[in-house]
Amino acid sequence: MTQSSHSAHWERVRALAEESRRDRESFDPPTEPPDEEQAKRYLVEGVGPAVSVYVEGRTGGSNAAFSDVELSLLERAMNDWLTLYTRCYGVELDADFSIREAATALLDTRNVVDTAQVLTRVPERGGS
Repeated sequence: MTQSSHSAHWERVRALAEESRRDRESFDPPTEPPDEEQAKRYLVEGVGPAVSVYVEGRTGGSNAAFSDVELSLLERAMNDWLTLYTRCYGVELDADFSIREAATALLDTRNVVDTAQVLTRVPERGGS
């Protein structure tokens, strides 16, 4: 049941946090990176929905403020998925981005894959 200290998005936030925890605990790095398919799944099924909840909460008509707990859970989930995304490319990065920074990047790029690349610099663009 949603408590008054949580926004209308509490159940989605909680579910995303649980899903990111399960993904983190079950992650097995690819033996021959990159595993682009798995990396993209973390973005499409994890990072994208987490950032979308934040954007909807900030721009929706309900104007419900997120609690500190909700923001913390959203950021941790998003960063867990970004960390797993980079590890699918064989890159050790402990992602530590704000949900607002990711939302801004997503609104600029309009593509969660491009957003992840802008934030993490994985995969590297340009030279070979």
